[in-house]
Amino acid sequence: MSGEVDHGRRRVLAGLAVATTFSILSPFARSAGVDYPFTLGVASGDPVPDGFVIWTRLAPLFNAADGQGGLRHAVAVRWRVAGDAAMTRVVRQGEVMASERWGHSVHVEVAGLEAGRPYWYQFEGLGAQSPVGQSRTAPALHAMASARLGFVSCSHWERGYFSAYRHLAQEQPDLVFFLGDYIYDSSYAADSGKVIRAHGSANAVSLADYRNRYALYKTDPDLQALHAAAPSVATWDDHEVQNDYASRWSQDPKIPVAQFLRQRAAAYQAYYEHMPLRASSIPKGPDMRIHRRLDYGRLARFHVLDGRQYRSEQPCILANGSHQGHIADNLCHDLRDPGRTMLGWQQEAWLDQGFAQSKAQWNIIAQDLLVAPLTQRDLTNHKPGRWTDGWDGYMANRSRMLASLERNRVNNPVFWGGDIHSFWVTDLHVDGNDPDSRVVATEFVGTSVTSDGPPFDAFSKILPLNPHVKFFDSRQRGYVSVRVQEDKMLTDLRVITDPRDPAATVSTLKSFVVESGRPGAIAL
Repeated sequence: MSGEVDHGRRRVLAGLAVATTFSILSPFARSAGVDYPFTLGVASGDPVPDGFVIWTRLAPLFNAADGQGGLRHAVAVRWRVAGDAAMTRVVRQGEVMASERWGHSVHVEVAGLEAGRPYWYQFEGLGAQSPVGQSRTAPALHAMASARLGFVSCSHWERGYFSAYRHLAQEQPDLVFFLGDYIYDSSYAADSGKVIRAHGSANAVSLADYRNRYALYKTDPDLQALHAAAPSVATWDDHEVQNDYASRWSQDPKIPVAQFLRQRAAAYQAYYEHMPLRASSIPKGPDMRIHRRLDYGRLARFHVLDGRQYRSEQPCILANGSHQGHIADNLCHDLRDPGRTMLGWQQEAWLDQGFAQSKAQWNIIAQDLLVAPLTQRDLTNHKPGRWTDGWDGYMANRSRMLASLERNRVNNPVFWGGDIHSFWVTDLHVDGNDPDSRVVATEFVGTSVTSDGPPFDAFSKILPLNPHVKFFDSRQRGYVSVRVQEDKMLTDLRVITDPRDPAATVSTLKSFVVESGRPGAIAL
């Protein structure tokens, strides 16, 4: 971007900071007998050229035992969108009802705005004003504008502070991607020695449990700052429901499918209630559509995947019936069974269609996992094997997906992922079993925001078995910062000093470039 544009962005951020500080501090006096209702902040998301979604949830008592946030009736909420951070040039406004049915959350799909520019938004209800948030419309469909992006995953409240979010917000991204494990359903025991700050409740199972877990995370000032600074796009992994679940099957074989689907319905509803999602994602019981496409002018098409809801049952189930992810012997038939799918057959077809129709310069597949095959060794018998909870458990689906990229001659495909609490940069070959086959896509996986990484030494020892892995590090927490231009994609792996320190600083661990027309990351 030009210096003039960057200078303008700095002025914009400064104005946002002043406006946000004022609006946070000014309404704290009790009003209408209710404490300040905007304790969870604001957010925006899923931008299109003429608008975006704006979100908040009213919760004066965010951890109320019934999960209703301290409210007992529907509340009228006014909203407005302005062309300036001081909220003086209002361009759209309206009023909606925040109801008990959806936990007093508000989702407004704003339309009719100018393409490719920032806007500011604010809510008012129960006599109080929310913080001011900044969003940005997507560029016009014909535009080839550059973009500043970031992606994050795996933020376990109990394992530390969300400094990574604060530092990403300070980079002034145009768009942020949350790639799973936004919350953690499970809690450590108080005496485990792993708790930096406690969830304060046991594992989430009911709607009230999930609502309060999201609300707790949303009180984090760094998470609020990131959402207020830029629009976001979110998908999930497993901990938004339960560790290592697969479609309708719990990781606990003793839990019947019907019971688990009730839990999944509660979890999906709470996810919708706390994310800036469109009405197309409103859950219907245990079903909720979250895979979608977003175009960023002609620069990029984002294919956002759902890797949990539609997958076949976990492969290579243990003799005791456990569905937990584990390292399976390479001889396990399930790993390569063409009748099994990670994405579900309808989502596979939808993705193939999205590849075929894309005219974008870059095609970014935003999802929750490491896509590259990874030969590992079982710690008990040291035989080579595969981690079954990820794409290695669904090899045929991965092959079909990469073949679709090849068949449709997709421009510059780049996969983003999370889940594994470590940085990975890999080449994706058209034949995952043949390192000499053509490289068809590039992959970047981000480390966790706070969650503990896998053992560095153990994984380093298997890298010689995996020559397509260009970089790996599990020792530090952080996020990934990306600058996309017409001719190249610049990716910085960013790390914080210590997740236990709320004032942690940030630095760049490693940088890579992907050149247009040349798959594979080049270290800088």
